[in-house]
Amino acid sequence: MELVPPLDNPKKEQHILLQIAEPTKEEVKSPYEELCSNLTSLAAYTKELQTQAHLIHLNYEAANFLEVHQFLKDQYEAHLEQFDTLSELVRAMDHLMPMCDCGLRDSLPQGCFQRVSSYEPRQQLSTYYQNLEDLVDMSRKVNCMAEQCGELGVANYLSDLMTVLAKSAWMVKATLRNCASS
Repeated sequence: MELVPPLDNPKKEQHILLQIAEPTKEEVKSPYEELCSNLTSLAAYTKELQTQAHLIHLNYEAANFLEVHQFLKDQYEAHLEQFDTLSELVRAMDHLMPMCDCGLRDSLPQGCFQRVSSYEPRQQLSTYYQNLEDLVDMSRKVNCMAEQCGELGVANYLSDLMTVLAKSAWMVKATLRNCASS
């Protein structure tokens, strides 16, 4: 609390106490802390994608099963590597990662990750495709933040990540188009 001197009022001499609320640490984040928070969100998203790709890999049933099965195996292995690299970038910036999957999920913005709601092959791949595209968009925004913070190594990795994710999204979209024509 801070003591504020009284106004010039000859009738009353009283001190007015003002209570000034200081912003909490969570309310005021430096650009660097915001970058770490967003990198944690990207890591959490890649972990969700890893699980999703793995489950589609197991549950997908269609004429192109073998090709999709192998593609998704490569994808969930890549997503694990992406999760690890993003997490290591956060740790290299001297910030901690959550200690459990609940903590990871809490770091995701509400409603940003689409869940597969059907065993229908086209719906499974469409959902995965949308999540890949969304991760590219999220990565683009975090990439700009990294550049503004002077974290060029992080920005470089995110550029490479966006390239890989965009290629994967293209391959899924081409598979979906092929499914529509057969």
